[in-house]
Amino acid sequence: MDKDQVLRQELLALLKGGNAHMGFADAVSDFPMKAINTKVPNGSYTVWHLLEHIRIAQWDILDFVINPDHQSPKFPDGYWPGVDEKASPGHWKKTVKGFQADLKVLEKLVKDPQTDFFGPIPHAKDYTILREVLLAADHNAYHLGELVGLRRILNLKPIFEY
Repeated sequence: MDKDQVLRQELLALLKGGNAHMGFADAVSDFPMKAINTKVPNGSYTVWHLLEHIRIAQWDILDFVINPDHQSPKFPDGYWPGVDEKASPGHWKKTVKGFQADLKVLEKLVKDPQTDFFGPIPHAKDYTILREVLLAADHNAYHLGELVGLRRILNLKPIFEY
């Protein structure tokens, strides 16, 4: 296998999770809908707020790469739902599906042999696709770990036992 294929496979593994950290599907699996609006201890956001933040940030990174006219949300407010905003089970499902759809587009970008990871993004010369894929994977892993930790703290069917 050549270096290009190795890089693509490693980036896909990082995006999907499952090596050093849990993947998205496992982190949200069987999440009790009665708890999606539960605020984190000593915090100002709910579990759904966190999930929606992960989705928004991943969308922002992806759209930045593929859309020359992309406008990022205003930081930090545009990256989080409103403090008092509540989600229905439908909102939760829409967030999950939106995250998964954008992740598939990122994965497709990584798999595409025409994707140049090292050259500058044409409309953002100071950035590379490699940097943005790593940024998305890093941000996702960080907050998915937080989500799994919150499930344990809130005693919401911990995903695995030690």
